[in-house]
Amino acid sequence: MKNETVVVTGASAGLGRAIAHEFGRRGANVALLARGVEGLEGAKREIDAAGGKALVLPMDVTDSGKVEAAAEAVEREFGPIDIWINNAMASVFSPVKEMKPEEYKRVTEVTYLGVVYGTLAALKRMLPRDRGMIVQVGSALAYRSIPLQSAYCAAKHAIAGFTDSLRCELIHDKSKVRLTMVQMPALNTPQFGWVKSRLKYKAQPVPPIFQPEVGARAIYWAAHHSRREVYVASPTVEAIVANKIAPGLLDHYLGRTGYDSQQTNEREDPNRPNNLWEPVPGDHGTHGTFDSRAHEHSSELWLGLHRGWVGLALAALTGAGFYIASRTREHRPGPRSDSRRPSEIRRAA
Repeated sequence: MKNETVVVTGASAGLGRAIAHEFGRRGANVALLARGVEGLEGAKREIDAAGGKALVLPMDVTDSGKVEAAAEAVEREFGPIDIWINNAMASVFSPVKEMKPEEYKRVTEVTYLGVVYGTLAALKRMLPRDRGMIVQVGSALAYRSIPLQSAYCAAKHAIAGFTDSLRCELIHDKSKVRLTMVQMPALNTPQFGWVKSRLKYKAQPVPPIFQPEVGARAIYWAAHHSRREVYVASPTVEAIVANKIAPGLLDHYLGRTGYDSQQTNEREDPNRPNNLWEPVPGDHGTHGTFDSRAHEHSSELWLGLHRGWVGLALAALTGAGFYIASRTREHRPGPRSDSRRPSEIRRAA
């Protein structure tokens, strides 16, 4: 979709940067929103080299006025916004008993209200034109919370609730503006090296881990289709389905395993910089430190995105099987019949 105009929040690193690159390499005009200027400039260079166009807009998504101003700047530079992707996030790794009120407020403002402000800015422009797509970057944690990330999990739950309400209103208004939420698995992004943490050991994504490009491809697909939700990779599907079936069992399971599964064996430095309040200086790129453990593809995602074709293929195979079986029965020789009359048979006996 060349020349479409796309806004990506949280575009300086990690998944947001992978999303921006995915659109840029396909010739899109990509507006890059985030706080880290060095990361934004790095993303812009990658997009320019890939054949797209990029606009760097350093800002904090917790400021609704700046989000609105960014939307105006995008349309002045590139024209009408076709796709708005809300991806910016913040988190704190910490038990609830050690969390501070201001930390809950900050994570909520970035991860949840940043989505609300971005959505409002997009709707302001898309509704009068009666077209456009808004993509909310979600997580399996929007359905199934885990220990040590209570603020982030709560914010993702809030995004799901907000999105469902808005979807109903768009349906009521018969609007052609589309809305989707893409639920992510654990991704190998730099956030685990800069997120604020009170853990004894360094934080890690809950295995199995996927490369951010897997999520970026799902986002690109979702932005050009009308799927209500997209679940990325089998761990996301398993977590969501299991929570619907047996949430109490998952509570106990995660109570036993959720602490260790989110930490490596390497000691954490409690004084290292974190990005909760200010961006950590530098260009942190797309990938975290888990390349050797991260999957570059998801067969479940491929099947999910192509389920229509998969269904047709299965139906065709099933039909072919029935046809072959019926033809086999038709040509199978039946039991031999004796053509002699009954009286002849009796005499022969």
